[in-house]
Amino acid sequence: MSRNLILGAALSSLVVLAALLSFVWTPYDHAALNIPAKLQTPGAQHWFGTDHFGRDMFSMIMVGARTSIAVALLAVGIGMSLGVPLGLTAAARKGSWLDELIMRGNDLVFAFPSLVIAILITAVFGAGAVNAIIAIGIFNIPVFARITRGAALSLWEREFIMAARVAGKGAARISAEHILPNVANLLIVQGTIQFSLGILAEAGLSYVGLGAQPPTPSWGRMLADAQTMVSFAPHLALIPGVAIILTVLGLNLMGDGLRDLLDPRIRVART
Repeated sequence: MSRNLILGAALSSLVVLAALLSFVWTPYDHAALNIPAKLQTPGAQHWFGTDHFGRDMFSMIMVGARTSIAVALLAVGIGMSLGVPLGLTAAARKGSWLDELIMRGNDLVFAFPSLVIAILITAVFGAGAVNAIIAIGIFNIPVFARITRGAALSLWEREFIMAARVAGKGAARISAEHILPNVANLLIVQGTIQFSLGILAEAGLSYVGLGAQPPTPSWGRMLADAQTMVSFAPHLALIPGVAIILTVLGLNLMGDGLRDLLDPRIRVART
């Protein structure tokens, strides 16, 4: 097992543990205002200090982890559940009008980044975590569709697929029984990478006010609130910024480690 996988899993597990723990315990109520204790620096009473409303930063970071993980996980779930079937269908119908329609639709979605999609959705339905999930999820669909199609195309020319076709299996059954299991490793690695990008996207959307709305803490909005106070309270920006960096770093390292572990070509090269 690679060091990247171990370190990435450790960092990711720490964030997930903090998020799960926030459901049952936080040092303070993350929404409780305590104006006399505002802008305290990290110390024994408030481990990460307090913000401009006197709220405990450590508690907000814990609940913010829950928000970021939930948004990114659901967004990746949307992208994978829709993108993978589209990619399998496009590969099975290579060169047909359906393949062309799916891929050109992917190109159209790629032309609009998740932030632009979020702005469009917000203009109609209003800002919120649900709309952020939809926006990031829509952007993930063509990513998984392209990855799946590219991996599946090479498999359709393999001997075991030809044998399945000779046995009378249809394209849908071959895709489900033979193609999907053989591209699952690649999808797991890509899902980990997209999860880290989802954390960044959620933070970016919250930073511009399009993500989770108050009083729900969000790392991106914590950064936005801190930008005018960096000169005299740098911990307000430093702490959520480090949380985002460590989370994304952990997920990327875990993705690299999973790729090394699951890719047989890399295992053979190292042996």
